Amino acid sequence: MFEKILIANRGEIALRIIRACKEMGIRTVVAHSTADSESMPVMLADETVCIGPAASKASYLNIPAIVSAATITGADAIHPGIGFLAENAGFAEIVAEHGFTFIGPGPQHIRIMGDKITAKKAVIAAGVPVVPGSDGEVAGLEQARAEAARIGYPVLVKAAGGGGGKGMKVAATPEELDEAYHLAQSEALACFGNGAVYLERYLGQPRHIEVQLLGDQHGQCIHLGERDCSLQRRHQKVLEEAPSPALSPAQRDSIGAVAAEAARNLGYYSAGTMEFLYENGEFFFIE
Repeated sequence: MFEKILIANRGEIALRIIRACKEMGIRTVVAHSTADSESMPVMLADETVCIGPAASKASYLNIPAIVSAATITGADAIHPGIGFLAENAGFAEIVAEHGFTFIGPGPQHIRIMGDKITAKKAVIAAGVPVVPGSDGEVAGLEQARAEAARIGYPVLVKAAGGGGGKGMKVAATPEELDEAYHLAQSEALACFGNGAVYLERYLGQPRHIEVQLLGDQHGQCIHLGERDCSLQRRHQKVLEEAPSPALSPAQRDSIGAVAAEAARNLGYYSAGTMEFLYENGEFFFIE
């Protein structure tokens, strides 16, 4: 059991971590920017350390400052919350190298799952069905045209990195592919600094189903049920409903078991979400 955890985040997520720690009798340290010096998490934490000015780059993304704050306060572990450094494999490695526990997945899993192309390859090897698509990154427009012809229209051009619906464009015909490819590539580069894209068959009316997973470092993993995130606008989730009204008990048990087994095969630990598209009785992994 940890005695003290440093929280490298702010707002609602920091409050939730503080509440959980208090329930478990764990002391908390909130690392905060000058802009959050009078925020609720700062007022409720056992200790606080200012790690920089208002700009996130100089505070919540400032790895040396966060590690120094953990060192001077004697923290056992660092909780990155969500966003900021939560999916930064390099940060997770640095935390471990300095003798702290990173509360989250291992850096190897962050790297694999942070890139949709490598994630798809990993789950295919783990026996999970995926949406038919290109075998990795599409290097140019000519290759995109060839892959789209093989997959069959309509196709979805997707950014390899990032998320949140950015870098995703639909091409219903060969005439639309050129524009979709260039738009997805430029948006991915602008949003994530990575212009790599790949192609998938576009499913017309799928349900977006997410399975919540929880694994430990002893090879065990369970699923905590699913949620239906089908109500979206511009690929951004508007409402999440649990359990999904579209699944039968048998389908729910089946997809949960598949996701948990895949996570065990990958050696995944910590909390995680496996996202699927569900259409015509079939599930397809997406990220």
